[in-house]
Amino acid sequence: MPDPFANTQPSLSSPASAGMAVTPSDTTALSVSSRAIYIGSGGTLAIRMISGDDLTFIGVPSGSFLPIRVSQVHATGTTASAIVALF
Repeated sequence: MPDPFANTQPSLSSPASAGMAVTPSDTTALSVSSRAIYIGSGGTLAIRMISGDDLTFIGVPSGSFLPIRVSQVHATGTTASAIVALF
């Protein structure tokens, strides 16, 4: 399929071009830092930002897109599931 944006420089404000399913882990970082996180099944999301800050989002609804740069999704404290990292 032709890509009309093939010659366009990607940026953080452009749509994601790839993604991966996320398995929360307290020891393993994502292989690629996200540009956004999708939450398929809502709950609490405990993450490490690319700055190194650890944050917890409580009450994240199912079907949410969070425009956050994440390096790790923690297993401890995360009840949300069907998580996808977009980059």
